[in-house]
Amino acid sequence: MSYDPGALNAALAAAVGDDSALIAELRIAFLESAARQIDLLGRARCDANWELAAWRLKGLAASFGLNSLMILADEAAAAAPGDPRILRRLKAALALLDQA
Repeated sequence: MSYDPGALNAALAAAVGDDSALIAELRIAFLESAARQIDLLGRARCDANWELAAWRLKGLAASFGLNSLMILADEAAAAAPGDPRILRRLKAALALLDQA
């Protein structure tokens, strides 16, 4: 699965135009929110909490048109709570988005 870190910047620019300060602020807010959901996934011990965090992450990704992250969040929702493989993949995807 490929990740396009530039998609986040493009989505933000499309939403707010050329306001670089606002783009930077929204980008940070997105990354923090996504990291929070991934952290919640890592701490979830029951199906309900796991699925809720995965669905929130998927909704957040959808808000910015990040299809690869949406697909990964779907995979997380279907996985067992605490699945280390999916958590590693989510953290890696977020790290790539953070580098852009």
